Amino acid sequence: MKRNNVLRLMGLVLAAALVGGAAGTVVGLGRDLPQIRELENFRPSAASRIYSSDGVLLAELFAERRDPVAIYRMPDVLLTALITTEDRQFYRHNGVDLRGVARAVVNNIRTGRYAEGASTLTQQLAKTLFLSPEKSLSRKIREAVLAFQLERRYTKDEILELYLNQVYFGSGAYGVEMAARRYFGKSIQDVTLDEAAMIAAMPRAPSVYSPLANPDTAVRRRNIVLMQMRDTGAISDAEYESAAAVSYSRPSGGQRGRKAPYFIDYIVRDLEKTIGSTALYKSGLTIHTTLDYTLQQAAEAALENGLKRIAERMTARKQDGSRPQGAIVALDVESGAILAMAGGGSYAESPFNRAVDARRQPGSAFKPIVYALAVEQGFSQAALLLDAPVSYDGWEPKNFDGSYQGEITLRKALADSRNIPAARLLQTAGPSAVVDFARTCGITSPLAPYPALALGAFEVSLLELTSAYTVFANQGVHARPYGVESVAGRSGRVEWFHRSGKNLSMTREGAAVITDMLRAAVNEGTGTAARDVGRPVAGKTGTTSAFRDALFIGFSPTIAAGVWTGRDDAVPMGPFETGSRAALPIWVQFMRDAMDGQPATFFDQPENVIEIRIDPVTGDRTAGSGGVSAIFRSDKIPEQRRAGIQY
Repeated sequence: MKRNNVLRLMGLVLAAALVGGAAGTVVGLGRDLPQIRELENFRPSAASRIYSSDGVLLAELFAERRDPVAIYRMPDVLLTALITTEDRQFYRHNGVDLRGVARAVVNNIRTGRYAEGASTLTQQLAKTLFLSPEKSLSRKIREAVLAFQLERRYTKDEILELYLNQVYFGSGAYGVEMAARRYFGKSIQDVTLDEAAMIAAMPRAPSVYSPLANPDTAVRRRNIVLMQMRDTGAISDAEYESAAAVSYSRPSGGQRGRKAPYFIDYIVRDLEKTIGSTALYKSGLTIHTTLDYTLQQAAEAALENGLKRIAERMTARKQDGSRPQGAIVALDVESGAILAMAGGGSYAESPFNRAVDARRQPGSAFKPIVYALAVEQGFSQAALLLDAPVSYDGWEPKNFDGSYQGEITLRKALADSRNIPAARLLQTAGPSAVVDFARTCGITSPLAPYPALALGAFEVSLLELTSAYTVFANQGVHARPYGVESVAGRSGRVEWFHRSGKNLSMTREGAAVITDMLRAAVNEGTGTAARDVGRPVAGKTGTTSAFRDALFIGFSPTIAAGVWTGRDDAVPMGPFETGSRAALPIWVQFMRDAMDGQPATFFDQPENVIEIRIDPVTGDRTAGSGGVSAIFRSDKIPEQRRAGIQY
C-alpha cells in the first residue's frame, strides 16, 4: 500500500476515533441531563397577591420575585434590545454558538482553567432552568446539548418567553414583569425605550447593573445597549439621543412596604397552615381578604394619634422607660370578618402583633361577659346587687374610687364599672359557668373559675375579647373572626374559600338586654365620651392595676372595635391613664371615621322585649319622662316600687 494511502487511512481512523469519542462523551454527559419534556408541564413560580375587600393591593408574596407574562404582552422594543445585546443570531442559530464553545475549549486548554465562552439566549435558558452555576467544560457541553434539545422542541418565541420570565434581573426581581415594577413602578408592557434598554442590559451582571444598587453604572450600561441598537439600525439617531439623555430615578410609588402589615402577617400565618407554604409563595395565587383598606387607614391614624397623646402626657410627667404601645382591631359583627387591624404603633419598629399575639389583662372590659351570663340566667338589669365590702378566701375586691354605694342595679353597677358588685355576681352566676360561657363567645385563652375572673384578672388577646362583644350586637350569635375570603389560582378558579364558623352563645332577647346595659355604660357611665361618635353605640372601658393596661371595647349595630394601650414591659403608663382616657379617644376617632357617610342603623330589639323607664339606682319604674329608658324581657318587667331580687 502506498505511503499516502496509509496516512490517509490512519487519518480516517483517528478522525473516526475522535468523533466516536466526542459522541461518547456527549452521550455520557447527556445521560444524566434533565428531560426537556418536563418543560411541557413547567410553570415558573409566581408572586401571590393579597387584596383588600375594596380592591387595594396589600402585599405580594414570593419565593422569588417573579410574575410570568406572555410574550405578546412584552413590547417589541424590549425584545429587540435583548436580542441586540445578548444574541443577534438568535433567530438563525440552532441553539448553540459553536464558535463560543470552540473558543471555550481552546481557552480552557491554553490557560489550564475554564474560561466561559459566549452563550446564546437558549444556552442561558438551559443553564438557568437545569444546571448549576459552576464553571466547567463538562457543564458547558451539557448546556449545549440542552440548548439543542430546547430548539428542537420549542419555537423561538416560546424560548424567548421562557427566558424573559426566568432570568434574574437583580435586586430580588426575577423575570421582566417584576423587573419593570421593581425599577420603574409599572408593568413591562408600559416601559419606554430607555427603560427597555436598561432591563435588557441587566442579565449579563444583575447585581452590578441594577439601577437601585448602582444607578450610574446601570445608566452607562443602558447607553451601551442603546448604542448597539442604533448601530444595528433598530433605532434612529434621534431615538438614541433622546433615550440616552434620560436619567434614572426610583419610582415614586416604589416598592413600599406592605399595607396593613400586621394583618398580612396574621393571615399569612393561617394560610401557610391552610394551603401550604409552597402554594402560597410560588403558585401566583390571588388572595381576597376581608380587610377594608379605608377603615384600615382610619384605624392606623386613630392609633397613631392616640399613642402620640399618651406619649406627650408621659413626657410631661417626666416618665422614663419604654414608650406607650397600642393595638386596634375592627370586626363585622354579623360575619366576624376582620375589617381593620393594627398591632402596634409602628411595624417597622416592632412587628409584634399586640392585637393578636399579646395576652394582657382586660380589667373591667371582661365584666360584660359575667353580666351577659347573669342576664341569660334570668336576671333583669333592674335587679339589685350589693356594693359593700366582701371577702373570698382572703381576696377583698375594692372599687376604683374606694367608696361603696349599697344596693344598686345591675345596670348601674356595670355602667359605673363597680368592682364589688361584679365579684358578687360572678359567685351567683357560677365561676365555672362564666368560663364556659366565655368559651362560647370566642375566648380561647386560659381562664380559671376564681373570684378575680370577674375583674378581668386572666389575660386574653384583644382580638378574642372584641370578638366576644360581637355576640351582643349579633342577636346572641358568635361568628369566628377571619381574614381571608377566598384564594384563587392563576387561572382564576377559586381553590379555597372561607366557611363561616358560627354558634349561638345566648338568646336574642338576652343579647338585646346586655347591649342596652352597655349603651348605659356609654350614656350614663364610664364611657360617655363614646357619645361623640354621634350614632347608636355601646361598649365598656377596662383599666388594670396601677394603670398598666387601658382598653375600650365597643360596637355599633354593624362594627365592633377594640382598643388596647399600654407598655410592652407592663410598666404603668402613669396616673389616671384609664380606659376612658387612654383607649376610648382612639376608639371614638376610628368609629367616627368608620361610620361617616354610612346609613343609620339601630340595635336589634326583639318582639318579646319591652322598653320602659326606671330609676337606674333603685330599679323602680318611674312615671312620665323620669329615670332612664331600659329594655327588659316581657316576663322580667320590674314592679312599680321594687325592681327585683337582691343578690
